[in-house]
Order: sequence, then structure tokens, then C-alpha cells
Amino acid sequence: MLFNSREFIFLFLPITLVIFFVLGKFKYFKAAIAFLVITSLFYYSYWNPVYIFLILSSILFNYFTGILLIPERWNNAFISRKTVLVIGVAFNLGLLAYFKYANFLVDNVNFLFNTHFHIGRIVLPLAISFFTFQQIAYLVDAYRGESKEYNFLHYALFVTFFPQLIAGPIVHHKEMLPQFKKKSIYRFKWGNLASGLEIFLLGLFKKVVFADGIAVYANPVFEAAKNHANLTFFEAWAGVLAYTFQIYFDFSGYSDMAIGIGKMFGINLPINFRTPYQSVNVIEFWRRWHITLSRFLRDYLYIPLGGNRKGTFRRYVNLMVTMLLGGLWHGAAWTFVVWGGLHGIYLMINHAWRNIRKHLGQDLHHSTLVGRVLGRAVTFLAVTVAWVYFRAESFNAANCILRGMMGKNGFLLPAQIVNFFPFLKNFVASTGTMELLGGGTVMGAVEMFGMFLIMFAVIFSLPPLPEMKRKQRAVLLILTFYFTVQAVLFTRIPSEFIYFQF
Repeated sequence: MLFNSREFIFLFLPITLVIFFVLGKFKYFKAAIAFLVITSLFYYSYWNPVYIFLILSSILFNYFTGILLIPERWNNAFISRKTVLVIGVAFNLGLLAYFKYANFLVDNVNFLFNTHFHIGRIVLPLAISFFTFQQIAYLVDAYRGESKEYNFLHYALFVTFFPQLIAGPIVHHKEMLPQFKKKSIYRFKWGNLASGLEIFLLGLFKKVVFADGIAVYANPVFEAAKNHANLTFFEAWAGVLAYTFQIYFDFSGYSDMAIGIGKMFGINLPINFRTPYQSVNVIEFWRRWHITLSRFLRDYLYIPLGGNRKGTFRRYVNLMVTMLLGGLWHGAAWTFVVWGGLHGIYLMINHAWRNIRKHLGQDLHHSTLVGRVLGRAVTFLAVTVAWVYFRAESFNAANCILRGMMGKNGFLLPAQIVNFFPFLKNFVASTGTMELLGGGTVMGAVEMFGMFLIMFAVIFSLPPLPEMKRKQRAVLLILTFYFTVQAVLFTRIPSEFIYFQF
């Protein structure tokens, strides 16, 4: 059941809201929380009921392990708290490793040693990467004495709350558990419903109109690369830019919809996406893209590795290790590792440049307009190139696209475009650009170019939806409502969000 499906919008969400607030109105607070846990588990099991046992086992194990780790309750002389923590983290990582990486590991062992091990196809459970990281963070903080939770229902809701269960944000216990204890969340408020509905609908527009609309230009290019097609310059760049926009609006739309749904229940989820393509450098990009994942990697991997406390070289090593593992978290494929490695290199270059500027006596907190524009352009280009490895299904496919982006296969233009713009004829002849007879239509090219321009304008001018003023959101809501309704009502099969696969 997807956020953009009719059964979710018109059945699951309104029914869940009504029953939750009816129970709250009559002060059945525990029943309201229990109902929300049950509906969240139903939402999770909608795709594959078998995996409800997996998430329940994970919740039970981590809940009782967390209680054991609370310092003031510890009185075991036979085993240390640190050992319990190691066991708890190993259990979580073991589940993740089996379901997500077992086949990947076996395939690589077979390749390296010419063996023929086979363990069968393992279906990746939805959200396992998200609820695993979330609970590892809880165990670590329980060990540190920074968190404790005795209420099982509250803990279960912390893990399963359906707006953020499948694709984040990766919520922190101290952000969520205190909210569940407030009686105010059980009182229905029109303001919360209106605000949440605005954010939800605008996120829905990003998904069904922008992300799904631009995907038709991205998917054929990556499919052609998969089949070893010789993509030309314009074909490759059009496909990669289309995917750059698609993943932006897909993930941004999901993040807005999750925040909007939470708001309807009186729950404030953390912002997970803050106009990352407006970043002037890659450091800033990772403070704006998948914010809660970046926070987890920083707090539970980069800093424990030593962060920037052990010299420049060690800092760069820690950055690279963190980004490589962050890439692997996204998927069990070497293309994701390369994507993470590219961002690791970007971050190293970014920090080195900042150090050079500091040694030159420049103020890092001040910049010129030209510097900011150039920084955004370079950052956007670097991120776009890295998306090739993120989206491509193999190195061969990724390299095929990159060759096309570099013009290795020529600069093909549709004949209709050349004929429509006569001045291009001389340009085509002088540069060796090939003319594709009968390929494409003028209107198709104009439509794609128009979508690119609109998306550029939205990406580089608008603030995040939760940070917009109410009047700004109202204007956007009026402009987008019609197109969103059209897309939802007349789309037979809603498309999945990209981050559902992780």
C-alpha cells in the first residue's frame, strides 16, 4: 500500500485517523497507541505478511535488550553491559546482513575463488535497513545512559509508526518517545489536520506529477544502457538529468508526505530533506539530503571511528569509510559502493579546499554571489555524475552512460529539431553532430525541455515545504491540487518510491 495509492488516501489513512482520535476522545490512550501499532503492522505486512514475524522479533529482542542495558538496572556479575550491547548490535547487523547482503557476499566469493555456492533467492524485507539502524541507535544510547523505555507499546510505535516506517526518516528515540507520552496528541485538532494535509498533498504532487512525469525520460535511457546501446551526448545527458530530477522529487515528495501524515496525528517527524540541490558544496549537500541517515552515519560511525580528532589523514580515512558503508547501506551492489566512494572523494576534496582557504586567511562564513553560483553548479554536476552509478544496474551500464555524456558516441540531434531551428544546420555541420532522421518530435523535445526548466526553477528557488509560510503553501496547494487529483484518480497502478528498495 503506497502513500500515492487510492486505497491508502481514501481508506487506510482516514479510517486510521478517525478510530485513533475516537479512542483518544474517550481517553482510551493505551488502546489508541495499541491501535496505531496494529495498523502500522498491517500497513507493513500489506506487501508480504510473512515478514511481520521478522519485524516483531526485532522489536521484542531490542526492547528487552534495551531494558537490560539501562545502567541503573544492571546487576549482572557474569556478563558486562558492553558484551550485551555487542550481542544486540550483532543481532541487528546479522539480520540485515542475511536478508540484504547474503547473496551479494556469496556471488563475490564465487567470483573470486571460482566456487559455486548457492543459497537461493532471499527476498529483501521492506524497511529492514531503516528499522535496523533505528534500533541500533536506541541500543547504543541505552548503553550510554541517554535513553530508556519501559513502555512496550511506546517502543513498538517508535519502530513501526507507519508514516516513517518504510523509507524514513530514521527517527531518534528522543524525538519520538516523549511525544507519545503527551496527552495532547490524542486530541483532534483541525489545525494539525489542515497543516498536515497541505504538506501531504504538496508532497503527493511532487511524486505523482514531477517524479513520475520525468521518469519516462530517465527509464528508457538506463534501460538502453543496460542493453549496451551506444548513447549519444544528448540522449545520455537527458536521461541522467531526468533521473537527477526524478530521485529528488520522489524522495522529497515521500519525505513531505511522511511529515504531513505525522502532523495529522499530532506527531512531529524530523525534516529529512532540505532542498539539497541548492547546496554550494558537497558538505552542505549531505546536511540537506537524507538528513537523518547522515546524522546516523555521523553519530554512530564517523565520530566513533575518530571523526576529525586524530589528524587530517585519519579524518579523510574516516570520511571514506563512512561514505563507502553509506553507499553499501543503499544496496548490495558494487555500483552503490562506487557511488558512496565518489561522495567520499568529493567530501575529501571539499575539506581540503576549505583548509586551503583557511590557510590563505579567507573567511569561510562569507562568500560572493559568483562563488555561490559556481559552487552550486559544481556541486550539482558532481552529484549528477554520481547518480549514474546509483541508478545503473551494472558497471557496464554506468560506463555506457558516462561515455555518452562525454560525447564518445557523437552528438545526435533529432532531424525535426534541426529543421525547426534553421540556425542549427550550420552548427551540426561544423561540429560533426549527427542528424537523426525521423527520430523524436519537436513537441516531445519541447515538452521535455519545458519540464526540465520548470523543475530547475522549483529546485533552485523554493524552500522546503514544512518551512514555507502558510500563504505560500496555500498558493501552491491551489496550483497543484487539480493536477494531483488527476494523476491519482487516473493512474491505474501507482509507482513505488525509489527509497522503498533500500
